[in-house]
Amino acid sequence: MIELEGLTKRYGEKVAVDGLTCTVRPGIVTGFLGPNGAGKSTTMRMMLGLDRPSAGDVRIDGQHYDRLRDPLKYIGALLDAKGMHGGRSAFNHLLCLAQSNGIPRSRVHEVLDTVGLTGVAKKKAKGFSLGMGQRLGIAGALLGDPRILMFDEPVNGLDPEGIHWIRNLMKSLAAQGRTVFVSSHLMSEMALTADHLVVIGQGRLLADTSMADFIAQNSRTYVRVRSPQRERLLDVLHGAGITVVAAGDGALEVDDGKAEHIGELAAEHHLVLHELSPQQASLEEAFMQLTAESVEYHAHTDAPPEQPWGAGWTRS
Repeated sequence: MIELEGLTKRYGEKVAVDGLTCTVRPGIVTGFLGPNGAGKSTTMRMMLGLDRPSAGDVRIDGQHYDRLRDPLKYIGALLDAKGMHGGRSAFNHLLCLAQSNGIPRSRVHEVLDTVGLTGVAKKKAKGFSLGMGQRLGIAGALLGDPRILMFDEPVNGLDPEGIHWIRNLMKSLAAQGRTVFVSSHLMSEMALTADHLVVIGQGRLLADTSMADFIAQNSRTYVRVRSPQRERLLDVLHGAGITVVAAGDGALEVDDGKAEHIGELAAEHHLVLHELSPQQASLEEAFMQLTAESVEYHAHTDAPPEQPWGAGWTRS
């Protein structure tokens, strides 16, 4: 378990993390989301003792990271896949980590096999592709067989098979009762992986809730209905006290009803339905809705204005 209490980090006048309090619990995959500049990387660095908090506290299974003996046995982390000596082989990179944490040599072989790098174990890391480097970083996180695992952008550089593998790996680790904390900008992947979300913006906590509740609370959920007997359907729904919004394509949208109830009403009145579909926003849409006011860096899609014809220009 990871516990944050009032965690704060200042760089001069800049507040990168502002009074962050939350608990990352075992047995589930917790996603860590926020716009660029929200303070995610700084928070993860403080969890691992790489940055010292300006205020507040962070504990790993009840202890400060710097008090952990053989820390890789408590928490394994992938923050930077390039954080390795390029002149060492994959095996020797992991062996150095193992020896510094009292981990047997046999465990190196095990994690290399787990991440699919046994065939290149003797090759130097500097020759690895981005995806291979990512797998080696994941092997390092798994090395101590820790109860807590923390991944920052774990699918970066992986091919579709690799993404499927890491997704299932994280779910499997959580199912074993481990604490799994993962940060990613790939909303579609996070939606398939995480059970719970911690969302921050401008260093402050915006949400600490389940995936389902997060989407429900930050987006519109409704039922879309289409029928060739549209007017009769409208009368039936209104008669049942159901508010209906007309969509542009002739369909009806019901905000305060359930698909089952609408279907039963239609059947009761012998109405033909061509569509009856619950609609819910994606994680990305809900995230954009919640963090709209917390985005520090705004890009503009407007095309640049046309340059006037002037000195040095000729029209051909």
